[in-house]
Amino acid sequence: MKAVRVHQAGEPDRLSYEDIPMPEPGAGQARVQIEAAGVNFIDVYHRSGLYNMALPMTLGTEAAGTVDAVGPDVGGLAAGDRVAYVLQLGAYAEYAVVQADRLVPVPAGIELRQAAAVILQGMTAHYLAHSTYAIHAGDTALIHAAAGGVGHLLVQVAKRRGARVIGTASTPEKARLATEAGVDHVIRYTEVDFADEVANLTGGKGVQVVYDSVGQATFEGSLRCLARRGTMVLFGQSSGQVPPFNLGALARGSLYVTRPTLGDYVAAREELLARAGDLFAWMAAGELEVRIDRTFPLAEAAEAHRYLEGRQTKGKVLLIP
Repeated sequence: MKAVRVHQAGEPDRLSYEDIPMPEPGAGQARVQIEAAGVNFIDVYHRSGLYNMALPMTLGTEAAGTVDAVGPDVGGLAAGDRVAYVLQLGAYAEYAVVQADRLVPVPAGIELRQAAAVILQGMTAHYLAHSTYAIHAGDTALIHAAAGGVGHLLVQVAKRRGARVIGTASTPEKARLATEAGVDHVIRYTEVDFADEVANLTGGKGVQVVYDSVGQATFEGSLRCLARRGTMVLFGQSSGQVPPFNLGALARGSLYVTRPTLGDYVAAREELLARAGDLFAWMAAGELEVRIDRTFPLAEAAEAHRYLEGRQTKGKVLLIP
């Protein structure tokens, strides 16, 4: 079968589209024929060496498709079942072997490409707004990259929970998309100081929570945006890692900072199914828009990475075997 492999960490041209043996499911596993694989910044971190991974490896931690075969000791799953999954390596391929208890059933009426587009970023938005900082009605939230993959979904989830949302965007088109998603006030951070604008919009009080996936370029400004006892949620680093900083800075307002990851919020199968179930229910009811920005053939994974790293995305990027 075809797969995208990394033999040496580095730039996108390190990605190799090649033939590898078809994997066979072992005990407690299933083989999935991939319909679509999601492209995420964690894939960039794996490829570049920012996250130290054993090489060679097949990239990709998110996909949707159809069960092709099951191994021993697998119950409640059969060939032909439509499924999606996250946080299992090997999605940049025609087939992948996945732990069966990590597979989420995709309901009838939800397209597999839509499932692939929502399962990682959607569950990220879900845990951020429901668990990392549980938004209360009347809270004001600042969401960076509000038109991006996670941002577009997080805006919608935050609005469902009754938040007033301030979002940042870099271009007029992204500002429009953020507004369409439900952002109450869009800040063009390329033109103004976003922290000053947040102060103006909140009468100097600040926001209860900042959701920051940008990292280095926005971190200090984001702290300036927080209200007393506000929470800084750093869940990504698209602009680079945040350098060490003095924890004493949090004394200004008794602030909180956290660096969550999805794996800690879907470790239990019950939690995994609950979060995914909410997303699929909202999608089926027309209450959650999942926007696929671009699709690339699997063979063009390097180009998909360049597109993502260029911060051009306006929704989900998928690879299609």
